[in-house]
Amino acid sequence: MSEAAPLFLGVNPAGEVVQQLPRQGNRHGLIAGATGTGKTITLQVLAEGFSALGVPVLAADIKGDLCGIGAVARPHPKIDERLARMPGLAYTPRAVPLALWDLYGETGIPIRATVSELGPLLLTHLLELNDTQSGVLYAAFKVADDQGLLLLDLEDLRSLLSFVADNAKSLRDYGHITGASVAAIQRGLLVLAEQGGDRFFGEPALALDDLLHRDAAGFGVVNLLDATRLINQSPRLYACFLLWLMAELFEQLPEVGDPEVPRLVIFFDEAHLLFSQASKTLIERIEQVVRLIRSKGVGVYFVTQDPSDVPDAVLGQLGLRVQHALRAFTPRDRRTILATADNFRPNPDFSTAEVLTTLATGEALISSLDAKGSPCPVERTLIRPPSSRIGPLTAAEREAVLGASPMVRRYRDTIDRDSAHEELRRRADALMVSESEADAAPAGEQATARSGSGNQRQTLLEAMTKSFARSVGSALGRKILRGVMGALLGGRR
Repeated sequence: MSEAAPLFLGVNPAGEVVQQLPRQGNRHGLIAGATGTGKTITLQVLAEGFSALGVPVLAADIKGDLCGIGAVARPHPKIDERLARMPGLAYTPRAVPLALWDLYGETGIPIRATVSELGPLLLTHLLELNDTQSGVLYAAFKVADDQGLLLLDLEDLRSLLSFVADNAKSLRDYGHITGASVAAIQRGLLVLAEQGGDRFFGEPALALDDLLHRDAAGFGVVNLLDATRLINQSPRLYACFLLWLMAELFEQLPEVGDPEVPRLVIFFDEAHLLFSQASKTLIERIEQVVRLIRSKGVGVYFVTQDPSDVPDAVLGQLGLRVQHALRAFTPRDRRTILATADNFRPNPDFSTAEVLTTLATGEALISSLDAKGSPCPVERTLIRPPSSRIGPLTAAEREAVLGASPMVRRYRDTIDRDSAHEELRRRADALMVSESEADAAPAGEQATARSGSGNQRQTLLEAMTKSFARSVGSALGRKILRGVMGALLGGRR
């Protein structure tokens, strides 16, 4: 098999091609620069390049204009001008195969995950819980694990929290469970539901294989998450979804080492949201997943304004560096420029720090990895124009893309199967029936029942708990256990 052709990123001032080797595509990357300097176009060019190699792509459409990648580029004098400076580029306008997704299920295929799959660590971050509240949430998840309770949607989690609050005394082995902490978590769940979380949590949950498709011509499908509303309404949900997805890919995909081309490439736009206000534990787990997921053939590309938004331990793992212009308005800005320049292998032809502030829109400093995995000297690069449209799809075009997708039917309707909410309701109903029967007994028996009512109630609760715990081995119980975010990020499968 012939080696895959490099991705043509642009040209340097001498007209020499600046490129990305496909074999280094799973070594991750960074696209950075101030607002309006061309980051989205660079992302579009990279996504097109990987798609042409047969590599599926997942990216977030933050401003609503990246979806134009699914349409053919329109003629424009500025495109012609740029092409004239790139004689080595074989440019053919074309659309990229596109799948539109939306966590809210309004402008794209619905995306869902279960509460159990996300696990307590990501939910702690999502709900902004303090250490005490986080401990109660972990205890609740442990109760669910031990008793075989399926946590699929927010209703399941609310019912579980009410259960552990009502039975805190009998659950002392799980730690100190206070009503105040449970109430705080419940309030956080109400806010999350209002932000659309009730539509994200549930089933059918996303099957990762549905992000790994190619079209009939062998082009990788670009999976585009509509984040225009999500990023403003619930940025933490956006971040937690991407972190969960990355960890699930690491868990489910087989080891492939360094393949000729990646199996999947993910672009994390607004990357600062992944790390801002995250706990030390969460950041450590993110660093771990980024380091290890490379062996699964997955490339992770962070898109942000300031490279310092990405922790150093993650930044050091990013092979491709694309740095658009930075502005120097304050002393802090100047320190950022110097630090950014130090991250590149120097080019003797220019000063990296000086060029950073003079780059025009559509220009960038690029350093990629050579065939041996070593950083190449940084190059001042004029980014190539995309072959697809710059700008959004029309409403009719979006409808056409969705209408052609078989996955719309697969994920359109929610599934509400028997889970924690239904099981806990049955337990409560059984307890009420038992108490009613005791109240209806003859007077002498009632006195005896009342004297031992606490023991009877506890005995009944324990009996129901043990009975249902045994069912965890049944077909229902095996349907879903803790997701990988519980395993890698604070729990267990």
